[in-house]
Amino acid sequence: MGLKATLSKPFAKLTTKKMRKWSSAPIVAQEKVFHQLITTGKKTAFGKDNGFDRIRSYADFKAAVPIRDYEALRPYIDRILKGESNVLWKGRPLYLSKTAGTTSGAKYIPISKESMPFHTEAARCALLSYISETGKASFADGKMIFLQGSPEMSTTSGILTGRLSGIVAHHVPAYLLKNRMPSYETNCIKDWEKKVNAIVEETVNEDMRLISGIPSWVQMYFEKLIEKTGKPVGEIFPNFSLFVFGGVNFEPYRQRFDQLIGRPVDSLETYPASEGFIAYQDSQTEKGLLLAVDGGIFYEFIPADEFFDENPTRMALKDVEVGVNYVLILNTNAGLWGYNIGDTVKFVSTSPYRLVVSGRIKHFISAFGEHVIGEEVEHALQVACADQASEVVEFTVAPQVDPTENELPYHEWFIEFARPPENMNRFRKSMDEAMQHKNIYYRDLIEGKILQPLKITCIGKHGFNQFMRSRGKLGGQNKIPRLSNDRAYADVLVRWKEAG
Repeated sequence: MGLKATLSKPFAKLTTKKMRKWSSAPIVAQEKVFHQLITTGKKTAFGKDNGFDRIRSYADFKAAVPIRDYEALRPYIDRILKGESNVLWKGRPLYLSKTAGTTSGAKYIPISKESMPFHTEAARCALLSYISETGKASFADGKMIFLQGSPEMSTTSGILTGRLSGIVAHHVPAYLLKNRMPSYETNCIKDWEKKVNAIVEETVNEDMRLISGIPSWVQMYFEKLIEKTGKPVGEIFPNFSLFVFGGVNFEPYRQRFDQLIGRPVDSLETYPASEGFIAYQDSQTEKGLLLAVDGGIFYEFIPADEFFDENPTRMALKDVEVGVNYVLILNTNAGLWGYNIGDTVKFVSTSPYRLVVSGRIKHFISAFGEHVIGEEVEHALQVACADQASEVVEFTVAPQVDPTENELPYHEWFIEFARPPENMNRFRKSMDEAMQHKNIYYRDLIEGKILQPLKITCIGKHGFNQFMRSRGKLGGQNKIPRLSNDRAYADVLVRWKEAG
């Protein structure tokens, strides 16, 4: 075992000891964060507009600060972009994380001097937790690759601006810089396919031990490695032992990854966002991600089935329950207040607080009141794949509310298979039964002859990549939505329907 791996073990034990301290007293940690945020927020334009000087409790805060999305917060962001200080947080942001918007075009999420350290600290804690629990540290002695956006940054009113992954790339600890790949020059390539090809050339003969990225794009990297060498990834990189991912549920990809690698490898899930590093996997044996309750974020939760009500229930961490689907609301030490990031989560434990990401509040299907969420479609697909020993590259689901030929409406699944099922009808039936079991509203609609069972449209090889390329969203942090409540994606995606 090399020096870095050896030194990492006592450091990992020290770090996990600190983690156990705050995770065992999470409400105390959250109350401390809350009061720190309010104290600083009083001095900002937002705090003055919303009466922070009169806030003494969480009840006061709820009464003073409404839930906001980016559009509602945008007037304050625009003031920052014009050069104003002390708008949402003290001073001016250290960075602006640029993300793709919807109605607003590009979104600029502030990252402050106070919040930036937590973006890297949480990732470090995830890796050290893994080392502490498993004793496996050999990856620290080899090469590590992070498939991410370009680290190049521009300036917006004098503030450094870029993609979150590119910003974080500038904060990699010095002791890991020699381990890290790809090179800065390769990382700056903007065309994703050219970039992946260059990464393959740079890494194919290296001792890669840790690989990190969004599963769909790492899968593309693996496929290109195999295409070049004719060998499984596990043979190309015999010491590859840990896959780190975030942004999407890995389970729909796991079987395909095992096939591409040629053997199972450990995986480690993280939950980073431009708005803050929310949670990370701290155990290989316990389900869920440990909520970072001392990471400069005060969390709020709204039951997802109440979110669109006029006066939904809004609660702090101490009142959440296991198994309930919540919309996640953030208040951060970068100046986001009552901020809805659009994610839904479910707690699997409250001692400590561990959660799973269940979907996106805007990514659902409820064309007939069924309110299908991402967690449910991912489960149904896993059940069907296990039943038929099939492998899926990518998928998305949309409603067909106006079918032809005088038939009932249905949910249309667009699936690109790496290994198609031997019996497509059985596969489809297995999925539909799993959906009915998971979602009683969907079952009632099927039984009531309002909907017919789901249909599958097979997408040709690389079809999803071609679709994303056509939208200028190939690679980086871009992801296919699991669900859409309309056919904006579906009606374009049919161009890549598999022939025959």
